[in-house]
Amino acid sequence: MISNKLKIEIEKVKNSKFSQTDFKNLEFGATYSDHMLVVDYQNKQWTAPKIVPFQNLSMSPATSILHYGQSIFEGMKAYRGEKNDILIFRPEAHSKRMNASAKRLCMPEIPEEIFLEGLVELLKLDQQWIPSLEGCSLYIRPMMYASDEFIGVRPSNSYKFIIFTSPVSGYYKGTVKVKVETEFVRAAEGGIGFAKSGGNYAASLYPAKLAAEKGYQQLLWTDSNEHKYFEESGTMNVMFQINDTIITPPLSSSILAGITRDSILTLAKDMGIKVEERRVSIDEVITAHQNGTLKDAFGTGTAATITHIAAIHYNGKDLELPDPAKRELSNKLNKGLIDIKHGHAEDKHKWVHRIKVG
Repeated sequence: MISNKLKIEIEKVKNSKFSQTDFKNLEFGATYSDHMLVVDYQNKQWTAPKIVPFQNLSMSPATSILHYGQSIFEGMKAYRGEKNDILIFRPEAHSKRMNASAKRLCMPEIPEEIFLEGLVELLKLDQQWIPSLEGCSLYIRPMMYASDEFIGVRPSNSYKFIIFTSPVSGYYKGTVKVKVETEFVRAAEGGIGFAKSGGNYAASLYPAKLAAEKGYQQLLWTDSNEHKYFEESGTMNVMFQINDTIITPPLSSSILAGITRDSILTLAKDMGIKVEERRVSIDEVITAHQNGTLKDAFGTGTAATITHIAAIHYNGKDLELPDPAKRELSNKLNKGLIDIKHGHAEDKHKWVHRIKVG
């Protein structure tokens, strides 16, 4: 639970951008709220948190992050609830995952009270930025980077932790076409693929660019050893429905432990839907498509929730999937999760943190 005992210094913005923001035409990740939480790590301890106006950062060309890549981040959402209450989806899980990323990249873990209580105070201050329009939300971006001014390959001694927010509409507009990637590697076992680190995304940009030039919005990454088994899909974990069973690759050191992935699997089990977390091969999916048992394929993620895959490209051919409107299981799961996020359904797993603002 979030206790709200942390003392946070607040400097309010003098001129809000709120009145100049067109909430009916939001582009994902392009508009930012008025304030941000900032906390520094120095001399082996975290300093007092501050909330300040959203602003540019100033740093030396020798700042460690620019050379050695110690950076991690999270992506989460807040929603407008009944009586204007603020609903944050699974903030504790995001805090834990960020600290798992920090540990792997030799960065200091962020105390849960700083992450959670700082977030609550930031959302209270910028509550007007949470959209009320259907399909919109407030995207929350916690991040941390190495801030030493030092040229040398070693962990930084100082870090900066920031949370800022952005009102958004949907990440994808409709379905996506994906290409199976069997040449390039996003992450390998033993690496940092499970961490939400900037380097993982940098490694994906060039292969994704090549796929986009051929009309595919995302890649389906395969294992680095054989390029035989599916792992994840760019900004999403991936799931397949074969007959009446949802199948998804098991978590490993090369796959991000998606919060939405976990939520969907939990909901599926609650609904009595068969779930298998196991290795799923390209050949298995192709065979299922050929014999008509591949009923669905979709990605899961904070930005996208559930995004239906319209076609899977492999070896020069597009495997077309059913009309999204006819995909019963994924649509049921998507609606179930959205209803919980917005406070319209029972939250039996206590995923939603409610901030009363009335």
